Amino acid sequence: MIDITDLHKSFGTKRVLRGVTLNIPRGESMVIIGGSGTGKSVLLKCILGLVKPDSGTIKVDGKDVTKVDRDAFLADFGMLFQGAALFDSMSVWQNVAFRLLRGSLKRPKDEARAIAVDKLRRVGLGPEVADLFPAELSGGMQKRVGLARAIAADPRIIFFDEPTTGLDPIMSGVINDLIKEIVVEMGATAMTITHDMSSVRAIADKVAMLHDGTIKWTGDVADLDTTSDPYVKQFIHGAAEGPIAAIR
Repeated sequence: MIDITDLHKSFGTKRVLRGVTLNIPRGESMVIIGGSGTGKSVLLKCILGLVKPDSGTIKVDGKDVTKVDRDAFLADFGMLFQGAALFDSMSVWQNVAFRLLRGSLKRPKDEARAIAVDKLRRVGLGPEVADLFPAELSGGMQKRVGLARAIAADPRIIFFDEPTTGLDPIMSGVINDLIKEIVVEMGATAMTITHDMSSVRAIADKVAMLHDGTIKWTGDVADLDTTSDPYVKQFIHGAAEGPIAAIR
């Protein structure tokens, strides 16, 4: 579904992506791990067309992302942002239905609200939550609303940016389970950026290790604990010694 070949991106003299090549199969969940500042978010923004790469190619469903109609292209994507990123001035249902109230996906208001309530139900929130505002919700509930928004338009591809950041271990487990269930249920292709190894083990089919702007390792999640790759071993065990230099 997503093919990335020899992708490079620099900001001034800082080289962020240094030849990333990665394939994400249709209907599978790919989790990208790596330390802060290794280029994970830049890679995601390049796929979405928010950042233009210096060289290399990105194809989504066989189409070059630089040569597609932007509205139609982005209609295929859903996104769960780090911190949920809800609009404070909008009610919960309006947040969930944000894309259904405007643009190429616009639906009548009553229909958009009905879809929003249904998606809220799918993430374990009742209709009584629909008319509340984000400030009236707990962090875990806000994250669920963000997930409901991500799936509101039934996207074929869903991106998850640090989906469990700021949540306690129990709520993190709930969100991980919801993500896994929804991705499988929808048959969506998923790409997740995370530092949380419990999330990796819960939602990944495949894992890619990004470090210093390149993919150091890719493999099935089942192979994560047995790989001899030194970058992966250091990262998953949180070891101070290894090829990944710690900032001291």
